[in-house]
Amino acid sequence: MEELALNPLRRHRNKRQRSLLIEDDWDDVPLISDDDADDQTSSKNARLRKQRNQKRSKRIFNWFCCGGWKTSCLDLLTLIWRLIKKKREPESRTVKIGQPEGGKKYPLNITRNQKYSIFTFLPQVLFEQFKFFLNFYFLVIAITQFFPQLRIGALYTYWAPLGFVLMVTLSREAYDDIKRYLRDREANGKKYTKLVSNDVVPVCCSDIGVSDVIVIQKDQKVPADMILLRTTEKNGSCFVRTDQLDGETDWKLRVAVPSCQQQLQCDEDLFKINGSAWVEKPHKDIYSFTGKFSCTLPNKETKEEPLGIDNALWANTVIASGTAVGLVVYTGAETRSVLNTSIPQSKIGLVDREINTLTKILFAGTLLLSLILTAIKGFSGDWYTTLPRFILLFSYIIPISLRVNLDMGKLVYTWMIMRDKAIPDTIVRNSTIPEELGRVEYLMTDKTGTLTQNEMVFKKLCLGQQLYSDDSMDELRKFLLQLYPPDASSPQYVKDGPVKLALQERIHNSVLALAVCHNVTPVLDKEELPLLSNDIEDDGDETVLFSRATTQLPFRYQASSPDEVALVKWTDSVGVTLVHRELDSMQIRLPNGCIISYSILQMFPFKSETKRMGIILQDDGSKEIIFFMKGADTVMADIVRHSNWLEEECDAMAREGLRTLVAGRKILTTEEYREFERKYQQAKLSMSDRVAQVNTVVQSLEKNLELLCVTGVEDQLQLDVRPTLELLRNAGIRIWMLTGDKLETATSIALSSRLIPRDQAIHTFKQVSNHREVHSELSSLRKKSNPSLIITGKSLEVCLMHAEEELMELACNSPVVVCCRCTPTHKEKVVQLLREYTKKPTCAVGDGGNDVSMIQAADVGIGLVGKEGNQASLAADFSITQFSHLGRLLMWHGRNSYKRSASLSQFVMHRGLIISTMQAIFSCVNKIVAESLYPGILMIGYTTVYTMAPVFSLVWDEDVSVHTALAFPELYKDLMKGQSLSYKTFVLWILISIYQGGAIMGGTHLFSSHHVVLITFTALLLTEFIMVALTIRTWHWLMLLAEIFSVTVYFASLFLLDRYFDIDVNLQLLGSSFWKAVILVLLSCVPLVVMSIYRRRCAPPEYTKLMPSNSMFRNCLFCTNEYKYSKL
Repeated sequence: MEELALNPLRRHRNKRQRSLLIEDDWDDVPLISDDDADDQTSSKNARLRKQRNQKRSKRIFNWFCCGGWKTSCLDLLTLIWRLIKKKREPESRTVKIGQPEGGKKYPLNITRNQKYSIFTFLPQVLFEQFKFFLNFYFLVIAITQFFPQLRIGALYTYWAPLGFVLMVTLSREAYDDIKRYLRDREANGKKYTKLVSNDVVPVCCSDIGVSDVIVIQKDQKVPADMILLRTTEKNGSCFVRTDQLDGETDWKLRVAVPSCQQQLQCDEDLFKINGSAWVEKPHKDIYSFTGKFSCTLPNKETKEEPLGIDNALWANTVIASGTAVGLVVYTGAETRSVLNTSIPQSKIGLVDREINTLTKILFAGTLLLSLILTAIKGFSGDWYTTLPRFILLFSYIIPISLRVNLDMGKLVYTWMIMRDKAIPDTIVRNSTIPEELGRVEYLMTDKTGTLTQNEMVFKKLCLGQQLYSDDSMDELRKFLLQLYPPDASSPQYVKDGPVKLALQERIHNSVLALAVCHNVTPVLDKEELPLLSNDIEDDGDETVLFSRATTQLPFRYQASSPDEVALVKWTDSVGVTLVHRELDSMQIRLPNGCIISYSILQMFPFKSETKRMGIILQDDGSKEIIFFMKGADTVMADIVRHSNWLEEECDAMAREGLRTLVAGRKILTTEEYREFERKYQQAKLSMSDRVAQVNTVVQSLEKNLELLCVTGVEDQLQLDVRPTLELLRNAGIRIWMLTGDKLETATSIALSSRLIPRDQAIHTFKQVSNHREVHSELSSLRKKSNPSLIITGKSLEVCLMHAEEELMELACNSPVVVCCRCTPTHKEKVVQLLREYTKKPTCAVGDGGNDVSMIQAADVGIGLVGKEGNQASLAADFSITQFSHLGRLLMWHGRNSYKRSASLSQFVMHRGLIISTMQAIFSCVNKIVAESLYPGILMIGYTTVYTMAPVFSLVWDEDVSVHTALAFPELYKDLMKGQSLSYKTFVLWILISIYQGGAIMGGTHLFSSHHVVLITFTALLLTEFIMVALTIRTWHWLMLLAEIFSVTVYFASLFLLDRYFDIDVNLQLLGSSFWKAVILVLLSCVPLVVMSIYRRRCAPPEYTKLMPSNSMFRNCLFCTNEYKYSKL
């Protein structure tokens, strides 16, 4: 019924389908009831039953082949686990101060980031390893060697390499998990102070429970979700830093419960008032909280007070001022920070998945080849042992050394990244996915602390005809000093001065408006108190608010918005200083040192919906009541009086990337304010539509305000953000900005950083709440030509609920997407949806604790070490210190890691394919015998001592220089296509391997049948060394050393392992065998060299044109023409 109500077209369609079904039913009814009609009906019913059975069988087959049975089994196991575990659903609760609720069990307040326990370590690691076909295949092959009928060689031939791989994996996982355990133990062991009746006891973080009363000192992290009961600040408030929760570095103001702060003399009295708090059930939303506090005061008065987000202290936030006393209401897994953090999953690179697929194809080829040889020999006798023996003989088609080489290569890439002096202090925390850096197609980035430094700087003040910028601020400062002569508490305007009277008044009113219209509080640390004069009242607080401001020491300003701090700092720089702020008053120091006091009558905080904030003040001296307001130019244009210059100046500042605010004021009479206050209080007490009624009353004031000024504030960007974003965009990477900041802030930064180009159309998604509004906005977005999309977290939630697929389709086609007011859950969900819908590699970059979920959900997570701490850096796969380092990390190290692993993996496969081809020819020539061509010791030496060094030296290969990779980011686009490791290159290497193996074995018949092992093995190794040389694109001294070392070791081993070559070593024999091997090498390699020279001359890769003439770069033999575009 809900679907039909939401979509009337669907209702109409369903009616039409029902009518058609009724018509079909009447068609099935025979018109004549005779035997022919009965026969026709019976045959028709039988045919319908047959079709239904066929469809059912097809569905069952598809369900089985597509892995539906896996999903069903997992769902069943999940259901059984839930029934066993009996997980308690979260619910609302009543928490009494210091009195745990009997019979109720809440989560332990512990931090646990470990992946394994003592019991699950070994099984879980082994499962993670053997769920890959490659490792599982080697395990089965190794197990078969315990059966004498299937044994090909010594057990160590198969178990030694497999054991080495498992030992390295187990050691690495154990080391990483032990480090996580030590970090968790340190976090759980942090000491806090717990209040009990008439006593104070120390308590560990892990021992804190619901109903405990905890004392939190300044700069101490909040251990659990709490209600703020008391604080040492006189006004009952304190600041908290929430950067590790929501990514915003601005301090948030939190207010203690009034009855506990104002009515009690000391903290111990909390246990005498029978206090309790009803709180809602735990949920993820960090911006909302609902509760009620009840208590019986010492005067026997029963009091109930509402609790909101202003009374809440979330876990992982930090007390920034004073000392706080809080009542624990949520612990452990029920805290907001944990609910917004996902469990980290093991990441598997795209290259690893592609290689896993190729190994399955090779296994199918191995099985097919074994079946063919077994069929030729005949399915008689002990064929059931012959077939497995053939499979074992050809097991080198899928060499176990592939996994070893790739893992060691990843370690080399990690070492190269961490020692790159151009990106200092870069740390690789996940060495399993460096190749993913070269395949990224979508980049999700945070804003605060990632793209910006979150440091606002005041740039411009526009008063209409007069514009003040950095160059003219000194003039403004001198003018204000002249405006306030000594001992004058009001401005002394000069009628006949150089500045017009109207402009003098506007300057004074504008600066005053910016100095008082905000929620900023000036603070001074206790450590600085000895430097102050006796004018400061010291009552023991750790953070002191000024009562008088005769001192000239600077203040630290704290507020929920860095814009307001920038404005107040600017007014301080021109001589008008905020020196004291309480909940109901503030004091301003004028340029001449006089103090003006104001009473705060009403405060209207900034909201994303209204895009403005206001304040009503009364001058304590003149008793004048003034309503100040500032906000976005889009809304203030309808509130202030009409002006010819407002829109033009705002557009000019926006083009410069400045964040604009428009300020205005209105003088209120005593009668006007009293009437407003009466209506305002009535609206606040209303039980229905309270928010709408309050907004209506406030809007009655917001009319015909005097326009004062327009301000331009710049949010300073990180170093080289603009060129880095341009580099990534030219590389074909689509960039999405996911931030918890306001829409206006996010839009401003997107424009100033050039994330959205100046000529790019922008579609700002309106706030939507239902199905119809969603489709209306999506239709509007679809009509625009390739616009950048800006959307809020709430609108995103509604869209995903009603039109997820359509939204993702349009968003993925947009060049830039900006999601603002995003919670950590929103960020994680966006990354997951992007991976699901595009199937493309994603990368997430962030620097705060709120970015951890996003970083862990992406294919590649990159954390920045910055002002917001190390939480994102520790949870990421790669840690960098500047956003600008991202360009080199992707364009250069990502490119090299991917192309080197592609070359290395395909060459290791070639190494196994060529020897398996020789083994197949040997078996065919010798009457389909299932015997090995070479002894086991030579087979192990072939993949390790003899060829390991030359093949592994490919990890130092480079196809372009670092300068070229960064100067031509368009080269990165071809990496996204995956052409370096594709089915085309895979088939090419198979054909080369078959040809070379056949050439070596076929050419052997040109000589005598003596010393076949020596001649073919020597030709095989020399062919491998030459193929490595032909594959290399840039020679490194280690590559040359590896070639010389391997050749030397082989010829030296001829004298030590002569019995395995079935010869008596002498120089004459070696000489005759060597020239025969050289002929075989020429036969296997010369045609390929000729093809290489011809191809290099006729169709060279485009990137070779970017190389200097004297460069060591050249086209390798088997590199496909990857770089074919008309113009870089």
